[in-house]
Amino acid sequence: MSELQTAENPAEIRGGLDGRPSTGNSGQWMVLLAAFLGWMFDGLEMGIFPLTATSALKEMLKDPKEIGPWFGIFTAVFLLGAALGGLVFGWLGDRVGRVKAMTFSVLAYSVFTGVGYFAKTPEQLAGLRFLAAIGMGGEWSLGVALVMECWPEKWRPMLAGAIGAASNVGFALIGFIGYLFPIKPESWRWVMLAGLAPAALSFVIRLFVPESERWKESVKGAEVSPLKEIFAPPLLKKTLLGIAFASVALIGTWGSVQWIPSWVDKQLQPGDPTAKAVIQIVSSLGAVVGCLLAPLIGDALGRRMTYFLMCLSSLIVCGVLFGAFTSYSMVFVATAGLVGCVTAAFYGWLPLYLPELFPTRVRATGQGVSFNSGRILAAAGAMGAGSLVKFYDGSFPKSGMTIILVYIVGMILIWFAPETKGKPLPD
Repeated sequence: MSELQTAENPAEIRGGLDGRPSTGNSGQWMVLLAAFLGWMFDGLEMGIFPLTATSALKEMLKDPKEIGPWFGIFTAVFLLGAALGGLVFGWLGDRVGRVKAMTFSVLAYSVFTGVGYFAKTPEQLAGLRFLAAIGMGGEWSLGVALVMECWPEKWRPMLAGAIGAASNVGFALIGFIGYLFPIKPESWRWVMLAGLAPAALSFVIRLFVPESERWKESVKGAEVSPLKEIFAPPLLKKTLLGIAFASVALIGTWGSVQWIPSWVDKQLQPGDPTAKAVIQIVSSLGAVVGCLLAPLIGDALGRRMTYFLMCLSSLIVCGVLFGAFTSYSMVFVATAGLVGCVTAAFYGWLPLYLPELFPTRVRATGQGVSFNSGRILAAAGAMGAGSLVKFYDGSFPKSGMTIILVYIVGMILIWFAPETKGKPLPD
């Protein structure tokens, strides 16, 4: 017999203060499956561009020297689009429901990725990347909110880890495909077309995934203004801290870690089309482990101490990778996997902590704005990393060593945040 069936208090059935689920057992599993697959395909879509961009640009551009700057542009438009998606779809999720909004977000990122098959210029590809990213940014906040509102409190750390790991499963999957079938200028378009596959998931979500009963109760008979509320006291401080914590993680990822495959491809192992795919696979598998472990550690040590330790370990391990290696080797690959583990651990911690900062009526907007606003600063970090590489005469390691100093900021700011361990989701 399920917990829902044994609950006697109506507040327990709708997800009350004791953290019980807001839907039945079968509904809970459908919610989790939809959120996991949505974020997994999100990761797959994100991984398509690092593998296809070089081949696409070689076909589209006459001057190979233009490829590098376009990498920075693709990264920036993705992060800005994702930031806009977190705002738009988070707001939509709080106004019309998590399920409806998530359906449209998955449909958006799959369709606009698939349409990339027809792109003729870098400008068109960048525009489609921006539109697809809007859907990707929206899916995260909606899936996290829906899962956390529909499952009992005791499962939150494990569920946060599963959701955080999902995108890295997708990222590793597309990396494995790139390893088996090296992507070339004549084949990259078919990979983009495969990005249409997640569109089918949107119909499954709409038909079979139940809406959050907790959300329905929170907006019943009330006029909700999510954006106004999260940027006004008493939530303003939490929103700004949430943005800061996500920004530290995202700047570290997009400003340094995401450049590792390019470092390998251009300097450490040039001419080997599988080397960057191997790095993507190994770092993604490490990221899966990190995402699963971080919320469990957060449940044991507390949210603040865990974030501090993630920042410290990321600073140390990234410092070793960028400072100790000048050639491609199995030790380098293993260290890159460890970098993936510690720097991606944040993406298991954030789905645990951000929902605990905001009440149900504005949760999707609050955590969506927090996580995806960090991508705006990360876009600046990614563009800055490109400039740093140029400043350091093409040295990816020196640029990376500079960017990872952002983790020190996180080690300081976390002590100004509330500790939420053991507390129920705010209503």
